[in-house]
Amino acid sequence: MLDYEALTKAVGDLDEEDVMSKLEAFVAENPSHEEAQKAVAACQSGMAIVGDLFEQGEYFVGDLIFAGELLTNAIEILKPVLGQVSSEKIGTIVLGTVAGDLHDIGKNIFRSMAEAAGFEVHDIGIDQPAEAFVNKVKEVNPEIVGMSGVLTLALESMKDTVDAFKAAGIRDNIKVIIGGNPVTKEACEQIGADAFTTNAAEGVKICQSWVQ
Repeated sequence: MLDYEALTKAVGDLDEEDVMSKLEAFVAENPSHEEAQKAVAACQSGMAIVGDLFEQGEYFVGDLIFAGELLTNAIEILKPVLGQVSSEKIGTIVLGTVAGDLHDIGKNIFRSMAEAAGFEVHDIGIDQPAEAFVNKVKEVNPEIVGMSGVLTLALESMKDTVDAFKAAGIRDNIKVIIGGNPVTKEACEQIGADAFTTNAAEGVKICQSWVQ
């Protein structure tokens, strides 16, 4: 059985070999979907440790990039288990990191997990202005828009984007979920989003509840 705390520590230590061997052994045990989600959550907790060490100056930008790749590879190993749930499309999400923010680790984890859950995800990338979100929503007509940001200034861009949806007359057709370190209940209300999360697995659950 997987030791989730040891997995968290291995991700926090950026010990790629240890993380991969733990996850490969875990997948070989044929775990349940819930157990696989716990493994993802453990990896995310490890990422939080990486973020803290970066802020304390013990890790550098290269370490952050490496951690992002490590997490992408970890999700890739877990995808067969995460993906058992749904092969048919349950809904469509337009996803992006808002203007002024270049972070994509959280967004990419959310995308992988949402796709595994059966969503069709249109990822428009990082540093995307409000009009890029509006244009994509008009093009693919999703049920949900996910906006990601790690910097505090991202909150302003999220609000601008929701305002742009209102101006374009499409706000009532979509649910908006925001994610990232600076998002809080208060920020969510100010921005005018429908929900917020700092955890990709929780975010996917919220999206699933909207399309059921």
